[in-house]
Amino acid sequence: MPLNNTPLKIVFAGTPEFAAASLSALIDSAIEHNHEVVAVYSQPDRPAGRGQKLVASPVKQLALEHNIPVFQPLNFKLESDQQTLADLDADIMVVAAYGLILPKVVLEIPKLGCINVHASLLPRWRGAAPIHRALIEGDKETGITIMQMDVGLDTGDMLSKVHCDILDQDTSADLHDRLAPLGGSLLIETLAQIKQGTHQPEVQDDSLANYASKLTKQEGLIDWNINATELARKIRGLSPWPGSYLETEKGNIKIHKASLHSQETNAAAPGTVIEINKNEVIVAALEGTIALHNVQFPGGKKLDIRDALNGKFKTAFELNKLIGA
Repeated sequence: MPLNNTPLKIVFAGTPEFAAASLSALIDSAIEHNHEVVAVYSQPDRPAGRGQKLVASPVKQLALEHNIPVFQPLNFKLESDQQTLADLDADIMVVAAYGLILPKVVLEIPKLGCINVHASLLPRWRGAAPIHRALIEGDKETGITIMQMDVGLDTGDMLSKVHCDILDQDTSADLHDRLAPLGGSLLIETLAQIKQGTHQPEVQDDSLANYASKLTKQEGLIDWNINATELARKIRGLSPWPGSYLETEKGNIKIHKASLHSQETNAAAPGTVIEINKNEVIVAALEGTIALHNVQFPGGKKLDIRDALNGKFKTAFELNKLIGA
């Protein structure tokens, strides 16, 4: 049923910066599009930084700045938490990178159900890390899909999509920063269609689906025994988190920035430093070479190669010992 003349009561659920972009779009467009964010859900505050003090999520911080009530249940298993949501009497719940799986009973509480802002072109890259996996696997494009949520993992009917090219030098941070505002814009358009009753849900083709598994720190360990193209994508896809690193006897060397140098095979063993210049260190992979641009040696700070080589790591021999070739 169209709700053109009725204010749309929205509950928003999200946690990180990606989600905050969608919440910001909702807040900024509230008057023009006749809707109201009546409450926000976000994950509980987490310890962060050297002092491990509890820090509110970006979504919670934004909500509090706009005097929007915030709820932070550990999950929605308790009937009291479910009843709190029901008492809000929301028309719809918007979910973006919330970090909790919503049970069926919660999905059915808002009058129009729950919709999700997902950072991929579904059904490709369902799951927790769609931005990173698209980069690591060499996709040429990705985007935002807004879907009607069901009990499956990102399996609900698709309501709208917007495409975004993946550039050759993109890191996951670069791609995130382009996708987040696209998600906010598409959300506003989609809510308008829902209010007007003009949205046209599209069933996902499960045969085209794949899974974007959660990232682990262990994935960041660099293996020179793969081709340089694949390795460069992996380093960019894991930047800035969990990050890429080399294990050495003196501790881990973090690789903050690297790029594909050449796809041509050379005679050097994988992991060998084959060239040093003022802007980069060239290292052999199984096929091709990688250029290291920004590193962090054990116990040191993040440095461009120019500054790193002004220290004690000046020769290919010394770098090879650290890299482990």
